Amino acid sequence: MKGAYFLVIHLPKESEITTKGRRFPLKGGYYVYVGSAMNSLEKRVARHFRRHKKLHWHIDFLLKDAKLLRAYMIPSEERLEEKLSVEVSRHGEPVEGFGAGDVRVETNLYRFDEEPDALLIRILEGLGLKWKRVKSEREAIEFGEENEARTGES
Repeated sequence: MKGAYFLVIHLPKESEITTKGRRFPLKGGYYVYVGSAMNSLEKRVARHFRRHKKLHWHIDFLLKDAKLLRAYMIPSEERLEEKLSVEVSRHGEPVEGFGAGDVRVETNLYRFDEEPDALLIRILEGLGLKWKRVKSEREAIEFGEENEARTGES
């Protein structure tokens, strides 16, 4: 299954996240990360829920110190990451240079004082997108299996 996703993350206190090449000073609060997986959306989202994994993407380094509360999986043949990031940027505080290496936006990570779920749902509904909220690795994989069964994809 192809598509995009939102990760809703809680960082309890101010932290400095160090990736392979950068340092990101982050305030405590809620964060939304916008990502895409144009191959195996369910496996990518499931991976984000794992606590033990090889650290590869910027988001992996953040998830070491923060809690992934939930993900919104958005199946689509269209590349939506940039469009979704632009929509979230209208409401959240951007973390410049985080993620977004392969799209024309400055970041894919945005900070919020409050949980951003109502906003994310408004964005998804406003764009007329189908989506599923998941809260675990297992739920992400099951959603992929359900979609595979419905569409006959393998």
